[in-house]
Formats: sequence, structure tokens, C-alpha cells
Amino acid sequence: MKSDLDALMLANAIDILLVNGPAVHNPAMMYLTGGGHITNAELIKKRGEQPVLFCGMMERDEAAKTGLPVRLYSDYPLADRLKEANGDAEVADALRLFKQFTDLGITRGRVAIYGVVEAGPLFANLQRVARMLPDLEFTGFVYDPIFNGAMMTKEADEIERIRKVGKITTRVVGRVADYLTGQRVKDEVLVKPDGQPVTVGDVKSLIDLWLAELGASNPEATIFAIGRDAGVPHSAGTPTDLMRLGQSIVFDIFPCEAGGGYFYDFTRTWSLGYATDELLSLYDQVHRVYKDLAAGLKLGQDFIEVQRRTNDLFEAMGHPTSRSQPTASEGYIHSIGHGVGLKVHEMPFSGLAAGPADKLVAGTVFTLEPGLYYPSRNMGVRIEDTYATHPDGSFEALVDYPYDLVLPARK
Repeated sequence: MKSDLDALMLANAIDILLVNGPAVHNPAMMYLTGGGHITNAELIKKRGEQPVLFCGMMERDEAAKTGLPVRLYSDYPLADRLKEANGDAEVADALRLFKQFTDLGITRGRVAIYGVVEAGPLFANLQRVARMLPDLEFTGFVYDPIFNGAMMTKEADEIERIRKVGKITTRVVGRVADYLTGQRVKDEVLVKPDGQPVTVGDVKSLIDLWLAELGASNPEATIFAIGRDAGVPHSAGTPTDLMRLGQSIVFDIFPCEAGGGYFYDFTRTWSLGYATDELLSLYDQVHRVYKDLAAGLKLGQDFIEVQRRTNDLFEAMGHPTSRSQPTASEGYIHSIGHGVGLKVHEMPFSGLAAGPADKLVAGTVFTLEPGLYYPSRNMGVRIEDTYATHPDGSFEALVDYPYDLVLPARK
């Protein structure tokens, strides 16, 4: 939670946070500002103090809505900086950041870098500022313990925002199901009223339209994959593929609030008209594993324990896993879930890189998503819901949606 930031900074020997970039689609900036139409900014937070937001004059009103102290770039006139830099524009640019630090009384300490910006210009500026302030150390984390650690546990209002996106998500999924079941069939392929076949690209265009209509964004696109593509976990699907009967469709959708806020993550597997015996068997196995895992969740457990249980179950069914065959490309070949919030993938993690902090503690929001993948058989299956962990030890799937495999086809 946000209240944990200062303690996490102290635990990781960080004195200052520097967050760069826009206020939307930028998790660390969004977390501290709440978003808004701020296209470029720096946010500087000293440990134990309120963050200060630096931005352009044209966005001063939007910045003021954050409730944070705001300082404008116009307080550091470019003409003055160019004069001080003897006309060198790159040095002048670095001088603004130098002055922002010194105006806040920051001349020494460890600064952790965050944000979504082009890496080259930021790197060049920080190198110059480091030379101007040699007692200031700039650093970063491969596995960030500060923002990731704070964001892992959610306040009640954050969980409700995620739930709201989940309700939008499942409304769109329902519209997709209605659209598919409403089309005619010709030669085992869905066709539109004009006689043209329905394609993956057609479905994805409708998904984007319906999400926008209901107030969600789709910045990371959608997985809608049929046949062999369904057997590759993160194949987005081939736009020209036809909606054929009897083939598995993996539909993984992960939109966020309009404007770039909280995400939801959800997957269902469908087959149009009918399913083959092989697909029915594969789906039944995944669904049984999903129900076993959901029933066995425990407050405070290491998330990687759920991954171990998943491997045990699938291996007992005779499937290869990434544990039993680390180079396997078929079977169960990913981790069982991840946290969801301002990032579609965040702590807690359940894979091999999971650490001691990746636990299902109160306030965590995470996915549960077992799957089996066999591109050699032109099929794949995944079921995924997003769960919230409550202080009383209960686990709640934030939105309900049916688990039916077969969608009826119109004759």
C-alpha cells in the first residue's frame, strides 16, 4: 500500500524516488498522482516527505488535481539555462533536473529511477546531473522491491476499481459469445450476413469497440487464438484465421480503466458448435486442476506453492511441465498466476523468480490460470480468473462468468 513506501525505501537504502514520464500508462506515476492529462513530468519524492510534481505550464491545472505540490518547468527558463550552458542544449536540459533537485534540498543520497520514458535521453541527463552532484547516486532495480512491494497489496477502493474493470471485461466477453453464436455456419465456418467468413481480426475489432464503449482501454491488445495458435500460450491469434467449428479458442482479455489505470485479466476457452473428445478431455483436466487450486488457496501462503501444486497435478495426469521438462514447448509451460493492478503483471509472482515476499496476503489481487498447450494437436486450453485476498482468509473471484467450453452454433 502507499503507506508502505517510506518503509520500503528505508529497507532498500533509497533516499529519493524519481519518477519520469506521463501520468497515464505509467504505473509508478499513476500510483502517486492518480493519473490525469499530464503528458510529461518528473515526480521527486524524498523519503518521509510528500512527492513534488514538476510539469509544463500548459498542464498546471491537470497537475493541481493530483493534490500534490506542483512546480512548473517555466520556473527554470530555457533561455537562462542555455546561457548558463554556453548554448549547449543538452547541458541546458540536464540543468533543469539539477535545479529541481537542488531546489528541493537534494544534493546527496541514493535515487531510485522509475517511469516510462525513452531511455537514451534520460540516461544522458542523469549522467550529467551525477557529474554536477557527485554525492547523488542514481540506481534502479531489476526486480523492484519498492513500488512493486507497495502496489502488491491493495486498499478496498483499488480492489473495487479492479472489480469494475472485470465487470466491463465479462460484459464484452458475453457480447463476443453472443456475436459468435448469432452467425450462420457454412462448411464448418462462421459466416457474416454478407456471406463472408468471420475472422479472428473481425472479432478483435469488435472487442476493441465494445471495450471503448463501456469505458475501458486495451493498451496491451487481446489474445484471441484458434487451433494451433491456441496451443501457444501467448499467441495473439492470426487475424486472417477463420472461426471454424470444433477448434479450441483461447480468449485471454486484459483491459484497463480508460485513461490507463487498473487492469483486469480473464481467460476462457471455447469451441464453436462442438468439441472433439480429445479437446473435451483436455478441458476437463484443466478445469479440474483449476477447481482444486481455487479450493486450496490459503491466506499467507507462498504463491510458488500453488505453482508446485499445479505441476504435481498435471504431471500426475501424464503431462509434461516446465518443472519436469524445463525446455518443454507442450503441456503446462507457464506459471500459475501473477498479481494484477496498475500493471497487468505485478507482484505477487508464482514462477521461479518468485521471492519470499510473493505471498497471498490480505489485499493481494492475483490470477489463477492453469492451462495445457498442444500445438502439435492444434489445440490449447486455459482458464483464468482474477481473485482478491481478504483479511478474513477468504478468496474471491472478483467477477463470475460461466465455464462452458462449447458455444452453440447457429444452423
